[in-house]
Amino acid sequence: MTKVGLISDTHGLLDKRVFDHFACCDEIWHCGDIGSAEVLRALREFRPTRAVFGNIDGGEVRYSLSEFYRFRVEQINVLMTHIGGYPGKYNPWLIPWFEKSLNAKMTNDRSQMSNVIDLFVCGHSHILKVQYDNRYKFLTLNPGAAGKSGWQTVQTLLRFTIDGKTIDNLEVIELERH
Repeated sequence: MTKVGLISDTHGLLDKRVFDHFACCDEIWHCGDIGSAEVLRALREFRPTRAVFGNIDGGEVRYSLSEFYRFRVEQINVLMTHIGGYPGKYNPWLIPWFEKSLNAKMTNDRSQMSNVIDLFVCGHSHILKVQYDNRYKFLTLNPGAAGKSGWQTVQTLLRFTIDGKTIDNLEVIELERH
């Protein structure tokens, strides 16, 4: 079992409460708009961290990360990006990947299994969203925004477990602004 802390849109601010909430996590995933190399370093010093760059990221952050990150945790295939959207409102450049994933699932073609997406994670909107995509047959997660830049009044994080093929124990964490 792997416990994951999911965070996005820190915009250069890493609230110290994140460390308390992610203390039980095996790894952290950051969906972009990290805002500074110091934030990325602090997360990586705390726990193994997977991350993508976001539209505000420049310099060291942008050059050390990619825009899209595909990886596997246990038996779950993950696609992470910053600007992704949500079911019915995805960014158009993602649709070919989603179609390949759906085709691989529908045909059960072993040679195409590397195209399968079981979990899609993104940030950017500052809106926490957990939604299953019935068309493409995967779960979509957006942890909202953990920083204080933007219109949101509550900083949000997600925490969940992956156990084999199961995504479970999803928790929404709200950090009131102060």
